[in-house]
Amino acid sequence: MTTQQWRPNSGAIRLRTFVYPILLDALCISVSFAATALARGVFFTETSWIFVLALILPSYLLVALNGKVYSISLLSKPWPAVGRTLRAYLIALAVMTLAGFYLKASEGFPRLTVGFASLMAVVLLAASRYYFVRYRRAIVGGEPYSVALIWEPGQLVPPIDFSVRIAAEGFADPEQHDPLMYDRLATALSGVHKVVVSCHPDRRAAWTHALKGACIQSEILMPELQSLAPLGMSIHGSMAAVVVSHGPLNLADRLIKRAFDLVLASIGVLLLSPILLLIALLIKLESRGPVFFRQNRIGRSNQVFRIMKFRSMSVEGSDGHGVRSASRDDDRITRVGKIIRSTSLDELPQLFNVLAGTMSIVGPRPHALGSRAADKLFWEVDERYWHRHAAKPGLTGLAQVRGYRGATIVEDDLRNRLQADLEYLEAWSIWRDLKIIAATFRVLVHRNAF
Repeated sequence: MTTQQWRPNSGAIRLRTFVYPILLDALCISVSFAATALARGVFFTETSWIFVLALILPSYLLVALNGKVYSISLLSKPWPAVGRTLRAYLIALAVMTLAGFYLKASEGFPRLTVGFASLMAVVLLAASRYYFVRYRRAIVGGEPYSVALIWEPGQLVPPIDFSVRIAAEGFADPEQHDPLMYDRLATALSGVHKVVVSCHPDRRAAWTHALKGACIQSEILMPELQSLAPLGMSIHGSMAAVVVSHGPLNLADRLIKRAFDLVLASIGVLLLSPILLLIALLIKLESRGPVFFRQNRIGRSNQVFRIMKFRSMSVEGSDGHGVRSASRDDDRITRVGKIIRSTSLDELPQLFNVLAGTMSIVGPRPHALGSRAADKLFWEVDERYWHRHAAKPGLTGLAQVRGYRGATIVEDDLRNRLQADLEYLEAWSIWRDLKIIAATFRVLVHRNAF
């Protein structure tokens, strides 16, 4: 017995999902150049802007197609889709500029027109891609891919909307090699892009065998793997393995993030050097001891590194292991220390950690090895704690801009931070880093900064 649901024309929806954003991008870029030329009064008098548009538009589309900007998976995530789209345009613009320079054709390029048009194109591309992804289903008429479920009696059913539901009992038995049964199953799965099977563990091999020739992406549900949170499968020779972890960023994104860190940290050190020197002098004048406080923290890949901060406590009261969190009226904190802690200025030396590569501008904040919440070590509160170290720790992070900072008095103080850190790792983009940096200025002075 089967439970069929209405399925729209998925082929037409897939085509619209692919074609619409391409046309939208071409329109955004063309309108940007035309509007700029019109505003500058050269729309009818010059043709150079048309020549540049004729170069950059196909270049952008080639870069976008090669970068999978129009993939269904990306068009389901607004901000990653915006980031990938803008990166494709900037790459196309850079390629066109370099080509013009080496071909000695850049002298005839309308630089102001290209500059203003590109700024407008970035804005229009970002806005159009964001709203297209947000309202994709309504724009294209539904989901581009349909998913079928086959389930056996007593087995779990995933809590999602399937296009087709097939009750296997009395309809299909994979252990019986019956041509009529295979034909019945093929008819039921006609037009389906993916099928998920929820069956008894003893029958998984039979269902796998039955679906190998169905010419459909097929998946066997294995609830017992849920605790491992697998990311995929890997083959080693003749043996299969479950992928449970991978780096949060690919090579291109790592290069972008590292370059971003180096630029911002270098500029920060240069611009803030008078403040750094003044704080160092005040610390030295107030109390004996070193200007900087160095402490072991847990960094990327759970590797320990030495973090730098301005010393804000007396030498005798400094806690190298971080067992005792600072409190509001902590007698260990010096007068200068109270000021720089309340304004987060004590964290500025971590710019040198960023330059050294042990930290990033944005990422999960690093914790001391002995940090506790409700008298429990952090990893005793939540076993997912170690997962947050899949990226470099940061000067600021998503948890900080949400107000989760200061002493961890109760277990939820840690859990709130951990949840924000894991959320940050799931969907990184340079645009999200910029948003977090901008939001950080609102929480530099915070009620929990003491």
